[in-house]
Amino acid sequence: MQHNIVSQSEWLAARKALLAKEKEFTKARDALSQQRRELPWVKIEKNYVFEGPNGKQSLADLFGGKSQLIVYHFMLGPGWQAGCPSCSYLADHFDGANIHLAQRDVALVVVSRAPLAEIQAYQKRMGWKFKWVSSYGSGFNHDFQVSFTKDEMAGEVEYNYAKGKFPSEEAPGLSAFIKDGGAVFHTYSAYARGLDILVGAYNFLDLAPKGRDEDALPWSMSWVRRHDEYEPASVTLAGSCCH
Repeated sequence: MQHNIVSQSEWLAARKALLAKEKEFTKARDALSQQRRELPWVKIEKNYVFEGPNGKQSLADLFGGKSQLIVYHFMLGPGWQAGCPSCSYLADHFDGANIHLAQRDVALVVVSRAPLAEIQAYQKRMGWKFKWVSSYGSGFNHDFQVSFTKDEMAGEVEYNYAKGKFPSEEAPGLSAFIKDGGAVFHTYSAYARGLDILVGAYNFLDLAPKGRDEDALPWSMSWVRRHDEYEPASVTLAGSCCH
């Protein structure tokens, strides 16, 4: 890998110049996040029903006593043998974040269109603990533009706020809701690269010398596997101390 080699003083000057840009980006991101919070709300009028480990639940029930709800739309359709590898990559980050989200009045729930038994089988395989419910038989996924009929897929589907071809009957996404005065409101949804911020591993890679190193791949996430499908690799772990 060819790269410019400089003295420590030259590196420090370049690093400080980049730091100024990083601070500009941080401030711009904070401003964008504020604009996201200022979006208008849409009242949920439909009575969506989900099936979870504790039986049937409404969308309001998924809040679990919190006033805010984040739903991750996980690509696992009826009859699928396994969940989407990219969604699984994201989901590997959820359990660690969940305990902290609960301290800030936020519930995180994963929703898929597969029947509950199929969801639970895959969740057991992956070892995840987060709440995952089925929207099977509900219009929830379709209404939030993350599931498509075969007729729709024959033409163009509505995904990420635009019409276009899509290669799967299921799509990834995230939707946020708030409960206010007994009513539930939809506040935000993101799709495609809008989900990038959820991937902590990508944020680490962005700090590494080679970055994500995906330019030569057929498509950006083609290297991603479910975490039990990777070839054995050396992972840095805490060492033991012998006396």
